[in-house]
Amino acid sequence: MNDENNKALLEMYTASFKDIKEGEVIKGKVVRIGIKDVLVDVGYKSEGVVNKEEFSDQGNLVIGQEVEVYVDSKEDDNGMIVLSRDKARRLYGWDKINQGFKEGDLVDGHIRKKVKGGFIVDVYGLEGFLPASLAMFKNVSERELLGGTYKFKIVKINTLRKSLIVSRKEAVQKEKEDVKAKFWENRKVGDVVTGMVKNITDFGAFIDLGGVDGLLHITDMSWSRVSHPSELLAVGDKVEVTILGLNKESSKVSLGLKQRSADPWTEVANKFPIGTKIKGKVVNIVPYGVFVELEKGIEGLIHISEISWQKRAINTQELFAIGDMVEVQVLNIDRDNRRISLSIKQLEGNPWLEAESKYPLGNKVTGKISGFTDFGAFVELDGNLDGMIHVSDMSWTHRVQNPQEILKKGQKVEVVVLSVDAQNKKISLGLKHLMENPWSRIAQENPLGTELEGEVTSKNNFGVFVNLGNELEGLLYLNEIPKEKFETINVADKIKVKVIKVDVDQMKIGLGLAE
Repeated sequence: MNDENNKALLEMYTASFKDIKEGEVIKGKVVRIGIKDVLVDVGYKSEGVVNKEEFSDQGNLVIGQEVEVYVDSKEDDNGMIVLSRDKARRLYGWDKINQGFKEGDLVDGHIRKKVKGGFIVDVYGLEGFLPASLAMFKNVSERELLGGTYKFKIVKINTLRKSLIVSRKEAVQKEKEDVKAKFWENRKVGDVVTGMVKNITDFGAFIDLGGVDGLLHITDMSWSRVSHPSELLAVGDKVEVTILGLNKESSKVSLGLKQRSADPWTEVANKFPIGTKIKGKVVNIVPYGVFVELEKGIEGLIHISEISWQKRAINTQELFAIGDMVEVQVLNIDRDNRRISLSIKQLEGNPWLEAESKYPLGNKVTGKISGFTDFGAFVELDGNLDGMIHVSDMSWTHRVQNPQEILKKGQKVEVVVLSVDAQNKKISLGLKHLMENPWSRIAQENPLGTELEGEVTSKNNFGVFVNLGNELEGLLYLNEIPKEKFETINVADKIKVKVIKVDVDQMKIGLGLAE
């Protein structure tokens, strides 16, 4: 072959290669992956070599993959092109930042490594510095951070060094502001949103709606009674709620959980007509009555006056316990105010309708002492009724100050019916009426002027009460006692008196000092 043919072949061979220049970015294909280097075919007479560490995604690198590289040198000592993946990416990143971003904008970046004072962040191949004071990575390990992709705010663009200073702290703040702005722009009352329970208090739960917190009040959690929000929710729970109220000025969002289900009160009148007898569960006990759950979300109140036909005071805590099943009758329904009035006593029939015929005046009846007041004692009679023995009807002669002096709770007693007032639900009973009235005899046995010795039981501003024996007590009038003598008289003193008045009708005996 002559020289002309050789020259022609060489020209044909060299013409098939690209004309590359140092300092430019070109495309090539990976042809071999070594331990330290990667060979890239860029269409030149020799293959180029790239340091393997410059490929951040080494695990995904494959033969035939197209990559962009920077021509560092057209030929090294071994006759190979020296290429750089990092420099290509930096040039690409710098062009992207220059053309589309400015200081204050948000960019995506991933943490490459930790350095003194902060972190190095890869932003489109460009090296950015994240100062530790602007990192805002709390409770995140270094292992989790490295390689992670986050949003950053460009704080400073260094044109000379082709580098950036970025802030995660300001990016987070801007993201929050953007999320809030989007929320207030797009949300309206009635929207259904999903959030996470952030905090629980006695009055409700705060729900994170993705940058905006809303309050789910305890009254809007369930149609049923809720004693504490923790009965239904726990921190970290995901919940689907309805927006009940929006106030952009105060940044307040009101949420509802119970509104996600139908209101059970809409059909309450049809489900529980007045007069219905039904069983329910005791869910709350208060001094004035008992709340009973008829079904999920529907509660009624048995007022204390509807528990028993008995007149005496009732202790609801003694009669009921949370969880008790009780049978009740529906008395009234107020759907607008969500109230149902219930009764237990109506199931038994009204015993007062037959009280007058069952307890004729003057009849002797037997009952059990069921309670006391300062002025008397309650007696439980047959027929679910109570009667009252007033202190004045306990003894003919003894002035009873405390009914528990002579009676005990649970004691069986025989009494006389003095009156029955069915309309006002009152039965008056007498204990002293079991015996004959002794005052006619007392008057005969103690004529005026009779002198007696007795014991002082009490003194007040109108005289001194004296026990004359046989449960007989008289009053030594104040005007019958010299002032200096009155001041020396004490309870339990023995004193001589004389009878100056006997009032049989009023059942009183008046006394003066004996000479």
